[in-house]
Amino acid sequence: EAETHLLQAENLAPQVKIIAYHRGVVLTSLGRFDEARQLFETALAHGIDYPDVHYNLGNALKHFGRTEEAKQQYQIAIDKQPTHVMALNNLANILKDEGAFDKAIALYQRAIATDPAYARAQYNLGIAYVSLGLLDEAEKHYHKALELEPNYPEALNNLGIICRLRGQFYESRAWYEKSLALRPHYDEALNNLGNALHDCGESEEAIIRYRQAILMRDTPDYHHNMSLALLATGQLEEGWRVYEARWYGGQLSHVRRDYKQPIWRGEAGQGRTLYVYAEQGFGDTIQFCRYAPILAEKGWRVVLEVQRPLLRLMQSLQGVAQVLATGDAPPDFDMHCPTMSLPIGCKTNTVADIPADIPYLQATPDDVTRWKEKLSTAEMGDKPSLRVGLVWSGNPRMHSPEMSAVNSRRSMQAECLVPIMGIPGVRYYSLQKGVEAPADFHLIDLMNDCNDFADTAALISNLDLVISVDTAVAHLAGALGKPIWMLNRFDSCWRWLQNRDDSPWYPHILRQFRQQKPGDWAGVMGRVADTLKLLAQGVTAARD
Repeated sequence: EAETHLLQAENLAPQVKIIAYHRGVVLTSLGRFDEARQLFETALAHGIDYPDVHYNLGNALKHFGRTEEAKQQYQIAIDKQPTHVMALNNLANILKDEGAFDKAIALYQRAIATDPAYARAQYNLGIAYVSLGLLDEAEKHYHKALELEPNYPEALNNLGIICRLRGQFYESRAWYEKSLALRPHYDEALNNLGNALHDCGESEEAIIRYRQAILMRDTPDYHHNMSLALLATGQLEEGWRVYEARWYGGQLSHVRRDYKQPIWRGEAGQGRTLYVYAEQGFGDTIQFCRYAPILAEKGWRVVLEVQRPLLRLMQSLQGVAQVLATGDAPPDFDMHCPTMSLPIGCKTNTVADIPADIPYLQATPDDVTRWKEKLSTAEMGDKPSLRVGLVWSGNPRMHSPEMSAVNSRRSMQAECLVPIMGIPGVRYYSLQKGVEAPADFHLIDLMNDCNDFADTAALISNLDLVISVDTAVAHLAGALGKPIWMLNRFDSCWRWLQNRDDSPWYPHILRQFRQQKPGDWAGVMGRVADTLKLLAQGVTAARD
């Protein structure tokens, strides 16, 4: 109706070009951004050179992804009116999205200094601080936004995100529920509530929330999150299929490989070449390379690309015709498949279908002998009853606040190992890269001599047991058939399933010691110490 009146006014007085600007504002509110853009440009062409015209033109340009032009328009609006808080805020939003956090933060702070009651700038400043991992600062600004605007579902939602990053899963759930009480159809909060429920072990309920969020807004990230809950609950057939969404959102979309050859989905090889390539971490590659022999049985000539530190180790994998390092040019191939998509074509539809022919990786005999001599030298002839390898910390992954937070939760401080120190008959070897244990732990640390995973495999082959948090070393020990006690965080990774202390991926080899509440490593290590004492006593008695 407003547009109709403005159009009538423009027809009556075409010389009043400011009407074009007002029509543009109305069309923007109706979501007709291209028409609005044209009207704002018309107004500017006729000398209606107001800050708000540039600001609104910037909004229309940003809607179409023309961010450089949008930034220019916001800057012009600010130059003409330095106190234009909405232009300051929106220019900061673009800079934040581009990773220019310092510049964005300065603009948000300028907007807040101009108008301390501007809740939107407080909220966006919080988002910028989260991106930098400054959770305390972010939390302060989210709360300030809520003081200014109590019914602010986005701020409530983002306080939940902060709690989740801190490992406060039940608290995060409460914030999401408060957000949804204000806006029941808030898809992002529904998705995040699904995350919190999954973190708390209520994955079936989480799946319901994910499905609700997807009905409201169908995004790859929501599908990806749902896939993790499906896989964790053993619903593998749907889980693997939905897990393909990882390539279209989040952190993996930029590394998706769009080859002209088709992706493999279970076809017989008949002597053709299948190019299989690593996609995520070392542990993922070690876990999923087990499918190579199955591919060979299906008639494929398998070319496997892995991260360079895994190159020598993968020479021991059966069913592989050629192993390449990431970055090497692949040979001609007929089909391709990323490692973690192999379960689809191999029809790993249930937990019972998981291929678990352990061991499927081996250290070379020469390497094992060489490392046996290294251990004997380090022990100075005093061979213990049990040689135990230890890993207590994972890769920090500082490039992503979310991934860094996961690593913080899966890792422990070395001091948490105190309960197992001093157990008679046990000698500990560090399998930890980049982190040193306290000197009074008396760990034998030969990791500087480990140049790749083949060396680590040879070292592990000379041990009796590996005790590790959820890292690549846990997968390596399992793939070698070496007993592995895995110290698992409360919000366990999907691959370890729920309510289990074993693993169908490494049957009879891997034993899980799970946190009973978030962050409770003391309880885990107490149980490990009791179990290890009994094992050491039994081994000592048997050898005597």
